[in-house]
Amino acid sequence: MGSEEEPKEGFPKMVNPGKATILALGKAFPHQLVMQEFLVDGYFKNTNCDDPDLRKKLSRLCKTTTVKTRYVVMSEEILKQYPELAIEGLPTVKQRLDICNDAVTEMAVEASRVCIKKWGRPISDLTHLVYVSSSEARLPGGDLYLAKGLGLSPETQRVMLYFMGCSGGAAGLRVAKDIAENNPGSRILLATSETTIIGFKPPSADRPYDLVGAALFGDGAGAMIIGSDPVLSIERPLFELHNAIQNFLPDTEKTIDGKLTEEGISFKLARELPQIIEDNVESFCEKLMATVGLTDKDYNKMFWAVHPGGPAILNRIEKRLDLFPEKLSASRRALMDYGNASSNTIVYVLEYMIEEILKKQQQQKKECQEEESEWGLILAFGPGVTFEGILARNLTV
Repeated sequence: MGSEEEPKEGFPKMVNPGKATILALGKAFPHQLVMQEFLVDGYFKNTNCDDPDLRKKLSRLCKTTTVKTRYVVMSEEILKQYPELAIEGLPTVKQRLDICNDAVTEMAVEASRVCIKKWGRPISDLTHLVYVSSSEARLPGGDLYLAKGLGLSPETQRVMLYFMGCSGGAAGLRVAKDIAENNPGSRILLATSETTIIGFKPPSADRPYDLVGAALFGDGAGAMIIGSDPVLSIERPLFELHNAIQNFLPDTEKTIDGKLTEEGISFKLARELPQIIEDNVESFCEKLMATVGLTDKDYNKMFWAVHPGGPAILNRIEKRLDLFPEKLSASRRALMDYGNASSNTIVYVLEYMIEEILKKQQQQKKECQEEESEWGLILAFGPGVTFEGILARNLTV
Protein backbone atom coordinates (compact mmCIF):
# COMPACT_ATOMS: atom_id res chain seq x y z
CA MET A 1 0.00 0.00 0.00
CA GLY A 2 2.84 2.39 0.84
CA SER A 3 4.29 2.13 -2.67
CA GLU A 4 1.00 3.30 -4.18
CA GLU A 5 0.90 6.58 -2.25
CA GLU A 6 1.88 9.84 -3.96
CA PRO A 7 5.35 11.13 -3.03
CA LYS A 8 5.41 14.06 -0.62
CA GLU A 9 7.37 16.91 -2.16
CA GLY A 10 9.24 19.57 -0.25
CA PHE A 11 8.79 20.46 3.38
CA PRO A 12 5.79 22.13 5.03
CA LYS A 13 5.98 25.71 6.21
CA MET A 14 6.41 26.41 9.91
CA VAL A 15 3.23 25.48 11.83
CA ASN A 16 2.18 27.51 14.86
CA PRO A 17 2.11 25.29 17.97
CA GLY A 18 -1.38 24.35 19.11
CA LYS A 19 -3.12 25.62 15.95
CA ALA A 20 -5.38 23.18 14.12
CA THR A 21 -4.32 22.11 10.64
CA ILE A 22 -5.96 20.21 7.79
CA LEU A 23 -3.81 17.12 7.34
CA ALA A 24 -5.58 15.32 4.48
CA LEU A 25 -8.59 15.55 2.16
CA GLY A 26 -10.70 12.87 0.49
CA LYS A 27 -13.82 12.60 -1.61
CA ALA A 28 -16.21 9.99 -3.02
CA PHE A 29 -19.18 9.91 -5.36
CA PRO A 30 -22.03 7.64 -6.39
CA HIS A 31 -21.58 5.78 -9.68
CA GLN A 32 -24.22 7.69 -11.67
CA LEU A 33 -22.60 10.54 -13.63
CA VAL A 34 -24.99 13.09 -15.13
CA MET A 35 -23.89 15.23 -18.07
CA GLN A 36 -25.72 18.55 -17.86
CA GLU A 37 -26.48 18.55 -21.59
CA PHE A 38 -28.53 15.35 -21.20
CA LEU A 39 -30.20 16.18 -17.88
CA VAL A 40 -33.41 17.73 -19.22
CA ASP A 41 -34.39 14.81 -21.45
CA GLY A 42 -33.63 12.26 -18.73
CA TYR A 43 -35.41 14.18 -15.96
CA PHE A 44 -38.62 14.72 -17.94
CA LYS A 45 -38.61 11.13 -19.22
CA ASN A 46 -38.09 9.65 -15.74
CA THR A 47 -40.88 11.77 -14.25
CA ASN A 48 -43.31 11.31 -17.19
CA CYS A 49 -43.66 15.07 -17.63
CA ASP A 50 -44.26 16.69 -21.02
CA ASP A 51 -44.78 20.35 -20.04
CA PRO A 52 -42.95 22.36 -22.76
CA ASP A 53 -42.72 25.54 -20.69
CA LEU A 54 -41.07 23.76 -17.76
CA ARG A 55 -38.74 21.98 -20.16
CA LYS A 56 -37.62 25.31 -21.64
CA LYS A 57 -37.12 26.82 -18.21
CA LEU A 58 -34.98 23.89 -17.01
CA SER A 59 -32.95 23.98 -20.25
CA ARG A 60 -32.24 27.65 -19.61
CA LEU A 61 -31.30 27.03 -15.96
CA CYS A 62 -28.96 24.18 -16.92
CA LYS A 63 -26.93 26.67 -18.94
CA THR A 64 -26.91 29.51 -16.43
CA THR A 65 -25.77 27.31 -13.50
CA THR A 66 -22.41 26.69 -15.32
CA VAL A 67 -22.55 23.05 -14.12
CA LYS A 68 -21.20 20.56 -16.66
CA THR A 69 -21.23 17.27 -14.74
CA ARG A 70 -22.65 15.94 -11.48
CA TYR A 71 -22.84 12.66 -9.64
CA VAL A 72 -26.20 11.45 -8.30
CA VAL A 73 -27.51 8.47 -6.36
CA MET A 74 -30.82 8.56 -8.25
CA SER A 75 -30.96 6.08 -11.13
CA GLU A 76 -33.44 4.35 -13.41
CA GLU A 77 -33.06 1.24 -11.26
CA ILE A 78 -34.15 3.15 -8.14
CA LEU A 79 -37.13 4.65 -9.97
CA LYS A 80 -38.16 1.19 -11.18
CA GLN A 81 -38.01 -0.10 -7.61
CA TYR A 82 -39.72 3.03 -6.18
CA PRO A 83 -41.89 4.49 -9.00
CA GLU A 84 -43.81 6.50 -6.41
CA LEU A 85 -40.84 8.88 -6.08
CA ALA A 86 -41.72 10.34 -9.48
CA ILE A 87 -45.42 10.80 -8.70
CA GLU A 88 -46.72 14.07 -7.28
CA GLY A 89 -48.29 14.10 -3.82
CA LEU A 90 -47.52 10.59 -2.56
CA PRO A 91 -46.11 10.07 0.97
CA THR A 92 -42.61 8.76 0.22
CA VAL A 93 -40.44 9.98 3.08
CA LYS A 94 -39.88 6.42 4.40
CA GLN A 95 -38.69 5.17 1.01
CA ARG A 96 -36.46 8.19 0.54
CA LEU A 97 -34.84 7.80 3.94
CA ASP A 98 -34.27 4.08 3.38
CA ILE A 99 -32.31 4.93 0.22
CA CYS A 100 -30.56 8.01 1.63
CA ASN A 101 -29.45 6.50 4.92
CA ASP A 102 -27.62 3.67 3.15
CA ALA A 103 -26.25 5.88 0.36
CA VAL A 104 -24.75 8.60 2.57
CA THR A 105 -23.07 6.03 4.81
CA GLU A 106 -21.55 4.20 1.86
CA MET A 107 -20.20 7.44 0.34
CA ALA A 108 -18.92 8.75 3.69
CA VAL A 109 -17.06 5.50 4.36
CA GLU A 110 -15.42 5.62 0.92
CA ALA A 111 -14.40 9.30 1.20
CA SER A 112 -13.04 8.71 4.72
CA ARG A 113 -10.95 5.75 3.61
CA VAL A 114 -9.43 7.82 0.80
CA CYS A 115 -8.65 10.59 3.27
CA ILE A 116 -7.16 8.26 5.89
CA LYS A 117 -4.91 6.65 3.26
CA LYS A 118 -3.59 10.08 2.22
CA TRP A 119 -3.07 11.02 5.87
CA GLY A 120 -0.68 8.10 6.32
CA ARG A 121 -1.37 7.16 9.94
CA PRO A 122 -3.34 4.15 11.23
CA ILE A 123 -7.07 4.53 11.69
CA SER A 124 -6.61 3.70 15.39
CA ASP A 125 -4.96 7.13 15.81
CA LEU A 126 -8.30 8.87 15.17
CA THR A 127 -9.80 10.15 18.42
CA HIS A 128 -12.87 12.12 17.26
CA LEU A 129 -15.47 12.03 14.48
CA VAL A 130 -17.50 15.00 13.23
CA TYR A 131 -20.24 13.94 10.81
CA VAL A 132 -22.29 16.36 8.68
CA SER A 133 -25.37 15.66 6.55
CA SER A 134 -28.66 17.22 5.50
CA SER A 135 -29.76 14.08 3.65
CA GLU A 136 -30.73 11.62 6.35
CA ALA A 137 -32.68 11.30 9.60
CA ARG A 138 -32.41 8.35 11.98
CA LEU A 139 -31.53 7.27 15.51
CA PRO A 140 -28.76 6.41 16.08
CA GLY A 141 -27.44 8.87 13.54
CA GLY A 142 -25.13 8.52 10.58
CA ASP A 143 -22.11 9.22 12.78
CA LEU A 144 -22.50 5.82 14.43
CA TYR A 145 -22.98 3.98 11.14
CA LEU A 146 -19.91 5.70 9.70
CA ALA A 147 -17.85 4.78 12.78
CA LYS A 148 -19.04 1.17 12.44
CA GLY A 149 -18.35 1.09 8.69
CA LEU A 150 -14.79 2.31 9.22
CA GLY A 151 -14.12 0.10 12.22
CA LEU A 152 -13.41 3.04 14.53
CA SER A 153 -12.76 2.40 18.20
CA PRO A 154 -15.91 2.46 20.40
CA GLU A 155 -14.05 5.13 22.40
CA THR A 156 -14.07 7.53 19.43
CA GLN A 157 -15.87 10.72 20.49
CA ARG A 158 -18.58 11.69 17.99
CA VAL A 159 -20.34 14.91 17.04
CA MET A 160 -23.17 15.05 14.50
CA LEU A 161 -24.34 18.16 12.59
CA TYR A 162 -27.67 17.73 10.81
CA PHE A 163 -29.52 19.99 8.34
CA MET A 164 -27.00 22.80 8.15
CA GLY A 165 -27.21 22.80 4.36
CA CYS A 166 -24.48 24.41 2.31
CA SER A 167 -22.62 25.83 5.32
CA GLY A 168 -22.35 22.39 6.97
CA GLY A 169 -18.86 21.56 5.73
CA ALA A 170 -17.36 24.82 6.99
CA ALA A 171 -19.32 24.48 10.25
CA GLY A 172 -17.91 20.99 10.72
CA LEU A 173 -14.42 22.33 10.09
CA ARG A 174 -14.96 25.02 12.74
CA VAL A 175 -16.09 22.39 15.27
CA ALA A 176 -13.18 20.09 14.39
CA LYS A 177 -10.76 23.00 14.85
CA ASP A 178 -12.11 23.64 18.35
CA ILE A 179 -11.82 19.97 19.26
CA ALA A 180 -8.24 19.75 17.95
CA GLU A 181 -7.04 22.83 19.79
CA ASN A 182 -8.68 21.86 23.08
CA ASN A 183 -7.53 18.22 23.02
CA PRO A 184 -3.75 18.09 22.41
CA GLY A 185 -2.71 15.09 20.33
CA SER A 186 -6.23 14.48 19.04
CA ARG A 187 -6.93 13.63 15.40
CA ILE A 188 -10.41 14.39 14.08
CA LEU A 189 -12.09 12.85 11.07
CA LEU A 190 -14.59 15.29 9.54
CA ALA A 191 -16.96 13.57 7.09
CA THR A 192 -19.76 15.10 5.03
CA SER A 193 -22.21 13.17 2.87
CA GLU A 194 -25.22 14.30 0.83
CA THR A 195 -27.76 13.03 -1.70
CA THR A 196 -30.56 14.90 -3.46
CA ILE A 197 -32.91 11.90 -3.37
CA ILE A 198 -34.31 13.28 -0.12
CA GLY A 199 -35.77 16.18 -2.16
CA PHE A 200 -36.24 14.64 -5.63
CA LYS A 201 -39.62 15.58 -7.12
CA PRO A 202 -41.28 15.66 -10.54
CA PRO A 203 -41.37 19.09 -12.23
CA SER A 204 -44.39 21.22 -11.32
CA ALA A 205 -45.60 24.66 -12.42
CA ASP A 206 -46.63 25.19 -8.78
CA ARG A 207 -42.98 24.76 -7.65
CA PRO A 208 -40.81 26.52 -10.22
CA TYR A 209 -37.97 26.85 -7.66
CA ASP A 210 -37.55 23.04 -7.71
CA LEU A 211 -36.11 23.38 -11.20
CA VAL A 212 -33.19 25.37 -9.79
CA GLY A 213 -32.32 22.39 -7.59
CA ALA A 214 -32.68 19.99 -10.52
CA ALA A 215 -30.19 22.10 -12.52
CA LEU A 216 -27.73 22.83 -9.70
CA PHE A 217 -27.38 20.22 -6.94
CA GLY A 218 -25.25 17.08 -6.89
CA ASP A 219 -24.42 14.17 -4.58
CA GLY A 220 -21.22 12.94 -2.99
CA ALA A 221 -19.12 12.86 0.17
CA GLY A 222 -16.06 14.63 1.51
CA ALA A 223 -13.60 14.01 4.32
CA MET A 224 -10.79 15.80 6.14
CA ILE A 225 -8.37 14.94 8.93
CA ILE A 226 -7.76 17.80 11.37
CA GLY A 227 -5.22 18.01 14.17
CA SER A 228 -2.75 20.36 15.83
CA ASP A 229 1.03 19.94 16.17
CA PRO A 230 1.45 17.62 13.17
CA VAL A 231 4.07 14.87 13.23
CA LEU A 232 6.06 16.15 10.26
CA SER A 233 7.87 12.87 9.67
CA ILE A 234 4.49 11.32 8.80
CA GLU A 235 1.85 14.02 8.36
CA ARG A 236 1.66 16.68 5.64
CA PRO A 237 -0.25 19.78 6.88
CA LEU A 238 -2.11 21.56 4.08
CA PHE A 239 -3.75 24.53 5.78
CA GLU A 240 -3.50 26.04 9.26
CA LEU A 241 -6.85 27.16 10.67
CA HIS A 242 -6.11 30.45 12.40
CA ASN A 243 -9.53 31.60 13.58
CA ALA A 244 -13.15 30.72 12.77
CA ILE A 245 -16.42 32.57 13.21
CA GLN A 246 -20.11 32.05 12.51
CA ASN A 247 -22.72 34.81 12.11
CA PHE A 248 -26.43 34.62 11.30
CA LEU A 249 -28.33 37.51 9.76
CA PRO A 250 -31.43 38.42 11.79
CA ASP A 251 -34.82 38.09 10.08
CA THR A 252 -33.50 36.14 7.09
CA GLU A 253 -34.55 32.66 8.23
CA LYS A 254 -37.10 32.35 5.39
CA THR A 255 -34.52 33.12 2.69
CA ILE A 256 -33.38 29.47 2.62
CA ASP A 257 -36.45 27.60 3.79
CA GLY A 258 -36.57 23.82 4.08
CA LYS A 259 -39.12 21.43 5.56
CA LEU A 260 -39.13 17.66 5.97
CA THR A 261 -42.57 16.51 4.85
CA GLU A 262 -44.26 13.23 3.95
CA GLU A 263 -42.98 13.80 0.39
CA GLY A 264 -39.36 14.36 1.47
CA ILE A 265 -37.53 17.66 1.90
CA SER A 266 -38.95 20.76 0.23
CA PHE A 267 -36.65 23.74 -0.29
CA LYS A 268 -37.35 27.33 -1.25
CA LEU A 269 -34.48 29.66 -2.13
CA ALA A 270 -35.44 33.34 -2.19
CA ARG A 271 -34.36 35.39 -5.19
CA GLU A 272 -32.70 37.94 -2.93
CA LEU A 273 -30.17 35.42 -1.49
CA PRO A 274 -27.23 36.52 -3.72
CA GLN A 275 -27.94 40.17 -2.85
CA ILE A 276 -28.08 39.40 0.88
CA ILE A 277 -24.72 37.65 0.69
CA GLU A 278 -23.21 40.49 -1.34
CA ASP A 279 -24.44 43.10 1.15
CA ASN A 280 -22.89 41.32 4.14
CA VAL A 281 -19.82 39.49 2.89
CA GLU A 282 -17.33 42.35 3.15
CA SER A 283 -18.00 43.17 6.80
CA PHE A 284 -17.87 39.44 7.62
CA CYS A 285 -14.49 39.04 5.92
CA GLU A 286 -13.15 42.11 7.70
CA LYS A 287 -13.87 40.50 11.08
CA LEU A 288 -11.82 37.44 10.16
CA MET A 289 -8.94 39.35 8.58
CA ALA A 290 -8.56 42.00 11.29
CA THR A 291 -7.08 39.46 13.71
CA VAL A 292 -3.84 39.39 11.69
CA GLY A 293 -3.93 42.95 10.40
CA LEU A 294 -5.16 42.23 6.88
CA THR A 295 -7.35 44.79 5.05
CA ASP A 296 -9.30 45.07 1.81
CA LYS A 297 -6.02 45.97 0.09
CA ASP A 298 -4.96 42.34 0.65
CA TYR A 299 -7.98 40.72 -1.03
CA ASN A 300 -6.20 39.96 -4.29
CA LYS A 301 -3.06 38.70 -2.54
CA MET A 302 -5.03 36.06 -0.60
CA PHE A 303 -6.54 32.74 -1.63
CA TRP A 304 -10.33 32.31 -1.58
CA ALA A 305 -12.00 28.94 -0.93
CA VAL A 306 -15.68 29.86 -1.24
CA HIS A 307 -18.56 27.40 -1.24
CA PRO A 308 -20.11 27.77 -4.73
CA GLY A 309 -23.78 28.06 -3.86
CA GLY A 310 -24.35 29.10 -7.46
CA PRO A 311 -22.79 31.34 -10.10
CA ALA A 312 -24.83 34.37 -9.01
CA ILE A 313 -23.39 34.20 -5.48
CA LEU A 314 -19.82 33.87 -6.76
CA ASN A 315 -20.35 36.73 -9.22
CA ARG A 316 -21.72 39.01 -6.47
CA ILE A 317 -18.80 38.26 -4.14
CA GLU A 318 -16.28 38.84 -6.91
CA LYS A 319 -17.92 42.16 -7.77
CA ARG A 320 -18.33 43.42 -4.18
CA LEU A 321 -14.74 42.59 -3.17
CA ASP A 322 -13.28 43.56 -6.56
CA LEU A 323 -11.52 40.22 -6.82
CA PHE A 324 -9.43 39.16 -9.81
CA PRO A 325 -11.40 36.52 -11.79
CA GLU A 326 -8.86 33.80 -10.99
CA LYS A 327 -9.43 34.23 -7.24
CA LEU A 328 -12.64 32.20 -7.37
CA SER A 329 -11.51 29.73 -10.03
CA ALA A 330 -11.30 26.80 -7.57
CA SER A 331 -14.90 27.44 -6.54
CA ARG A 332 -16.06 27.76 -10.14
CA ARG A 333 -14.27 24.55 -11.12
CA ALA A 334 -15.89 22.63 -8.25
CA LEU A 335 -19.31 23.94 -9.29
CA MET A 336 -18.69 23.01 -12.93
CA ASP A 337 -17.48 19.47 -12.16
CA TYR A 338 -19.69 18.47 -9.21
CA GLY A 339 -22.55 20.98 -8.97
CA ASN A 340 -23.50 22.37 -5.59
CA ALA A 341 -23.03 19.26 -3.46
CA SER A 342 -24.10 21.06 -0.27
CA SER A 343 -21.78 20.49 2.72
CA ASN A 344 -19.32 18.41 0.66
CA THR A 345 -18.41 21.11 -1.82
CA ILE A 346 -15.90 22.97 0.34
CA VAL A 347 -13.74 19.81 0.31
CA TYR A 348 -13.74 19.79 -3.49
CA VAL A 349 -12.91 23.51 -3.55
CA LEU A 350 -9.96 23.00 -1.20
CA GLU A 351 -8.59 20.18 -3.36
CA TYR A 352 -8.67 22.42 -6.43
CA MET A 353 -7.22 25.25 -4.34
CA ILE A 354 -4.16 23.16 -3.42
CA GLU A 355 -3.67 22.22 -7.06
CA GLU A 356 -3.82 25.89 -8.12
CA ILE A 357 -1.53 27.07 -5.30
CA LEU A 358 1.16 24.54 -6.25
CA LYS A 359 0.94 25.51 -9.94
CA LYS A 360 1.21 29.19 -9.06
CA GLN A 361 4.19 28.58 -6.77
CA GLN A 362 6.03 26.77 -9.56
CA GLN A 363 5.24 29.57 -11.99
CA GLN A 364 6.40 32.25 -9.54
CA LYS A 365 9.72 30.46 -8.97
CA LYS A 366 10.24 30.05 -12.71
CA GLU A 367 9.47 33.70 -13.46
CA CYS A 368 11.00 35.11 -10.24
CA GLN A 369 7.67 36.68 -9.27
CA GLU A 370 6.78 37.90 -5.80
CA GLU A 371 4.93 35.23 -3.81
CA GLU A 372 1.31 35.86 -2.83
CA SER A 373 0.15 36.05 0.77
CA GLU A 374 0.02 32.76 2.66
CA TRP A 375 -3.35 33.87 4.10
CA GLY A 376 -6.78 33.07 2.72
CA LEU A 377 -10.43 32.64 3.63
CA ILE A 378 -12.67 29.58 3.68
CA LEU A 379 -16.29 30.76 3.35
CA ALA A 380 -19.73 29.13 3.17
CA PHE A 381 -23.32 30.32 3.45
CA GLY A 382 -26.33 28.33 4.63
CA PRO A 383 -29.79 28.48 6.18
CA GLY A 384 -30.21 31.26 8.71
CA VAL A 385 -28.92 33.04 6.62
CA THR A 386 -25.71 31.81 8.26
CA PHE A 387 -22.18 32.86 7.34
CA GLU A 388 -19.32 30.49 8.20
CA GLY A 389 -15.74 31.70 7.83
CA ILE A 390 -12.23 30.52 8.62
CA LEU A 391 -9.04 32.53 8.25
CA ALA A 392 -6.44 30.00 7.08
CA ARG A 393 -2.74 29.83 6.23
CA ASN A 394 -1.53 27.93 3.20
CA LEU A 395 1.13 25.42 4.31
CA THR A 396 1.72 23.69 0.97
CA VAL A 397 5.05 24.15 -0.79
